Amino acid sequence: MTKHAALAVSAAILLAARPIETRAQNDDDPLATATRTVEELRSGFAEFRTSSETTIAELRTQVGDLETRMNRPNGGNQQNEEVTIERRAFGNFLRLGTDRMIPDEARALIVGDDTKGGYLAPAEFQTEVIRGIVEISPIRQAVRVGSTSAGSVILPKLTGRPTASWVGEDEDRDETTMTYGQIEIPIHELACYIDVSLRLLEDSAINVESEIATELSQEFAVKENAAFSNGDGAKKPKGIQQIAGIAEIANGSAGVVNADKLIGMMYALPQQYRNNGSWLMNGTTLGLIRTLKDTQGNYLWQPSLQAGQPSTLLGRPVIEDPTMPNIANGTFPIMYGDFNKAYRIYDRVGMSVLRDPYTQATKGLVRFHARRRVGGGPVLTEALRKLKMA
Repeated sequence: MTKHAALAVSAAILLAARPIETRAQNDDDPLATATRTVEELRSGFAEFRTSSETTIAELRTQVGDLETRMNRPNGGNQQNEEVTIERRAFGNFLRLGTDRMIPDEARALIVGDDTKGGYLAPAEFQTEVIRGIVEISPIRQAVRVGSTSAGSVILPKLTGRPTASWVGEDEDRDETTMTYGQIEIPIHELACYIDVSLRLLEDSAINVESEIATELSQEFAVKENAAFSNGDGAKKPKGIQQIAGIAEIANGSAGVVNADKLIGMMYALPQQYRNNGSWLMNGTTLGLIRTLKDTQGNYLWQPSLQAGQPSTLLGRPVIEDPTMPNIANGTFPIMYGDFNKAYRIYDRVGMSVLRDPYTQATKGLVRFHARRRVGGGPVLTEALRKLKMA
């Protein structure tokens, strides 16, 4: 074999031993790469869609739960729903009585046991009742209100002011002293009872505490306002109309209010009381006052232009008190002054409620006896003026 033939045979052997490359075995094939990319995108989108649908379903569930809570009596406020054990015990006491309460709640209720019978209402319940009384009673809105745990409130009163005098170089100086007296405001007891049906107590959808608080607010407000306005001081507070020593302004007519006298009545007060003063009258008198005009034909009474603000008479607020007398000869239908400085109200801490399931049992009712203690009285009569019809 020649040299050239041997080289040709060797080359053929080498070519036969080398594997043949195909299109499918080429990793750098563009079509295969594109195919794999599309499959990866399709798989990723499918996973994203599944995850999104799950998230949307969870959000819908949360929104549904939120709407359910918002439709509840407390508007879904979790802070409001977390009540103290004392208030929960008091609510169950109203519904069930002490015999059907669990031991923990019964112990929490006994802590507030009143020595005169009944159970002390929790602070939240008392606040709701007091708030309702303030909204109803016009006198409470005008005067200063405080609280006490004593049987009476004693306030110091300045009865003598220090005096100074002009003196010469060698003349004796007069003694300057301040003298004080005392004003005592006794605390009186106010009691009432209400009957609640067993069906109302058994209905868990009804807020029993709110219903009872509303009824107590109505009853206490009517009685308290009558006493604060016209009470005679016998087992009740002395009312503003019964305060002795208030300066009188004669109207000059028995049946028609004199507009000039109202102006004089207002400016008869010292400036520190006048600028914070309010008018006090009943609805009938207010209706007549609204027709009064000045010399230029302008109404003295001006309606409020802003919601929640009182109407004014000569620029000062008007308080409507139904217990004030009507316009008649010898009456005092209108008062003006700084009631916040002239009169004080003190609420004694604590209000007790007694559940009586027996008295009205044949009628399907449970009777609740409530009692609270409150006092009121004048402290500064010089801050008031009243109009006398004559």
